[in-house]
Amino acid sequence: MPIVNIQITREGSTPGTAAATAEQKAALIAGVSKLLLDVLDKPLDSTFVVIDEVEPENWGRGGLPVPQYREQQRSGDRR
Repeated sequence: MPIVNIQITREGSTPGTAAATAEQKAALIAGVSKLLLDVLDKPLDSTFVVIDEVEPENWGRGGLPVPQYREQQRSGDRR
């Protein structure tokens, strides 16, 4: 029984969206489940997929919270 945990930041990938859409999440679940079926022969009905959405300020990259890291990248200050 595989359990797959996908973590994404809670923000949209297209303008005007604040988070991944239900359709995008359904596509992730279907795609990961199919991959496990194709590669490891794991039945779809025994595969669990959990999607965790995390606020960007709760993620870090380069020693900074993600919003600060992105601002630094935009300003060209890449320490």
